[in-house]
Amino acid sequence: MMRISATIITLNEEDKIRQCVESLKDVADEIVVVDSLSTDATKSICDELGVKFVEQRWLGYSEQKNLANSIASHDWILSIDADEVLSDELRKSVLEIKETDMDINTVFLFNRLNNYCGKWIRHCGLYPDRKIRIWNRNVGKWEGEIHEVIKFSTKTKEVTLTGDLLHYSFNTHEDFQKQLFKFAEMKGKEYFQKGKKNAALLKFFSPIFSFVKNYIFKLGFLDGQDGFKICLGYAQATRHKYEILRQLRINN
Repeated sequence: MMRISATIITLNEEDKIRQCVESLKDVADEIVVVDSLSTDATKSICDELGVKFVEQRWLGYSEQKNLANSIASHDWILSIDADEVLSDELRKSVLEIKETDMDINTVFLFNRLNNYCGKWIRHCGLYPDRKIRIWNRNVGKWEGEIHEVIKFSTKTKEVTLTGDLLHYSFNTHEDFQKQLFKFAEMKGKEYFQKGKKNAALLKFFSPIFSFVKNYIFKLGFLDGQDGFKICLGYAQATRHKYEILRQLRINN
């Protein structure tokens, strides 16, 4: 039988952490929260819910998550963000796999369903938005600082579980844009460090390609006005990413 440690990294998540943790009850044998010194009620809520709570100044996305995994008591990790909740169907799927003796090289993907301003988005390239969320820490660890990924030391077999991981991502369009531009700026700096060129051309063509891909080919128009705003937001963030790269190349 699999024993699972759920790991979460947090910073000021008092509005969302409770429903996240409660969706893990009976699914995870342990819940570990590594918190980046929150100033709100995150700690008191976690203490109330009985999770293992550790405070750690921010180390970066990958390092913070790897720390959480190292603290965990069990080798099988269920990695989840504070703004995510397991649906009932997904909970059932996880409980079913726990009853088996799973091969260490098997990894489990969740279908993530994103919520934008109160609406579930099923197009725009945002669904099923599959993410590896359960794996054995002996064969994989987090790497990368922007859109961190799990790197595995062995060949793995991927299994997608039934049910959705509900992602309560953005309450307002402004929150959505702020997050997109934050990551776009980080990505632009990363491109500069890697010596990427042709910033002016990419700044012009890439946003157009981004919008057409997400709105037309990935059926963003089926999500109505929200779909248009989302696809436009991605295009604007793409432009910003290459503008950051262009400015860095000019100034250096």
